[in-house]
Amino acid sequence: MGARPVVVLVGPPASGKTTVMQRLAALLGLDSRDTDHDVEAAAGTTVAAIFAEHGEPEFRARERAAVAAALAGHDGVLALGGGAVLAAETRELLAAYGRDGGAVVFLDVDAEHVAERIAADTTRPLLAGDGLVRWRDLMAARRAWYEEVATLQVATGRPVDAVVAEIVEHLRTAPAREGATTTGTTGSTTTEGSSVSDTEQTPQEQPAERAGAGARRVTVTGDQPYDVVVGSHLLGELPALLGERVTRVLVVHPPTLEASAEAVREDLEAHGYQAIIAQVPDAEEAKSAQVAAFLWQVLGQSDFTRSDAIVSIGGGATTDLAGFVAATWLRGIAVVHLPTTLLAMVDAAVGGKTGINTAEGKNLVGAFHPPAGVLCDLATLESLARFDFVAGLAEVVKTGFIADERILELVEENAAELAAWGTWGPGEGPSDHLRGVVAELVERSVTVKARVVGEDLKESGLREILNYGHTLGHAIELAERYAWRHGAAVSVGMVFVAELARLAGKLDDDVVDRHRSILTSLGLPVTYRGDRWDQLLGAMRRDKKSRGDLLRFVILEGVGRPTRLEGPDPALLQAAYAEISSAAPGARTISL
Repeated sequence: MGARPVVVLVGPPASGKTTVMQRLAALLGLDSRDTDHDVEAAAGTTVAAIFAEHGEPEFRARERAAVAAALAGHDGVLALGGGAVLAAETRELLAAYGRDGGAVVFLDVDAEHVAERIAADTTRPLLAGDGLVRWRDLMAARRAWYEEVATLQVATGRPVDAVVAEIVEHLRTAPAREGATTTGTTGSTTTEGSSVSDTEQTPQEQPAERAGAGARRVTVTGDQPYDVVVGSHLLGELPALLGERVTRVLVVHPPTLEASAEAVREDLEAHGYQAIIAQVPDAEEAKSAQVAAFLWQVLGQSDFTRSDAIVSIGGGATTDLAGFVAATWLRGIAVVHLPTTLLAMVDAAVGGKTGINTAEGKNLVGAFHPPAGVLCDLATLESLARFDFVAGLAEVVKTGFIADERILELVEENAAELAAWGTWGPGEGPSDHLRGVVAELVERSVTVKARVVGEDLKESGLREILNYGHTLGHAIELAERYAWRHGAAVSVGMVFVAELARLAGKLDDDVVDRHRSILTSLGLPVTYRGDRWDQLLGAMRRDKKSRGDLLRFVILEGVGRPTRLEGPDPALLQAAYAEISSAAPGARTISL
């Protein structure tokens, strides 16, 4: 194992990272290092100047590189900038470092203790203007990510010696993890973002003879029927889904899935295919015209014809993008999805909806293009970050409300275990019972979607029920610039339309209450900031489900009884929004 930090400090601006770093390093006799200083040294200017001259995206790119270099090469105390955790690849590096026995300390602090520190500070570009208000917003948006990567959470706002003593005691008593692997040093230890850990046997890494053992198939009917395979160790199913006519395969993946993509490429070549790998950005950043054009270029330069195919590996953003590129290349080539998140398995990868985002909204440019098949490997979920798993459960709950009450019962019966997903210790995993529950939830959710899209691929009628909670949910995602997880936004959206249905006299109070009960039991948000109604209303009017100026919502008349509400009175909409509004500028939930 090469050099790595003894401890990594994360936290919001003004949480005391620099002071704690220096005092801790001095006490332990170690060197200290601050990645903001690394960025400044490399650029020959200040962070504030980089923001002013080049913008935040440029600074974040430099920050990601600085963090990766420091995690791989510094052997003392390391402090990261407050926004470093915004990058999914950085969070995965920190998660891998923590799994490997490293200490990631979240220096937590409340607004009361930072007020004086930031009042006269002009070096923090994101706190310009009303610094305390901006700090509160940043903290609300980032808290879940600080908590996600941390192995220890320490409150500051007290004497620094007490903070340092708590960290030292943690370092002294925390057991070293045995058998850990090095982070990011070879392809074999590259992990799948927030989706698959480096200790997990992914489906791509399993022996082919184990493929499909115990798998269940759900057939999506229609003009172009295909199978969704739900099980474990499914790589052996891929050639059959691609078929014998395919010669070339483009494997599309986000940066943190490089090792898995390489394993898929090798397996495809062993089966006689010509396989090419293309890496795309993580999450919603991938869903742009620029990234789609990059993939078109790869397809063109590699002489892909209509008899060739694309394979996507990743979450919903990757499947949306890969599906759209497959739909548009030569007016349509085959695509097979290998979703690695719960959200992608039960929603994005199934149904043939593809799309990319624009500045005006989410999925406004897209096409209906059914895949040739979907492989839902449940083993990939066992190292999915808790926040991502729970966010995916929002879509599962949605299918329960619109079509299958047994899904709601399963969630209610197992809410505590589901909400604690991923919190088990090293070398552990979910119980066999919980594995069975998750398998049934995935299969039931996929079955609901398969039935709906089999009857109505292009959303001319029945398929609209799958948009339950999505009209406001997409508006929240746009308002938050896609910093909220999709499932969290849909969770708020479901409570909104439940309240709308109640106020319209369509839905009983107990079903509305059941929405809140189930979603909050999982740790999902059910409120949103009350000062953004006008912005959200404008976004909803641009939603693809609207018709002209007519707003249309999927609502319920009871569990399993969805219907449509068109052109509701503006006063009714505002009253429903008041029922989910929070006074705080941002809720402390897993959503951000």
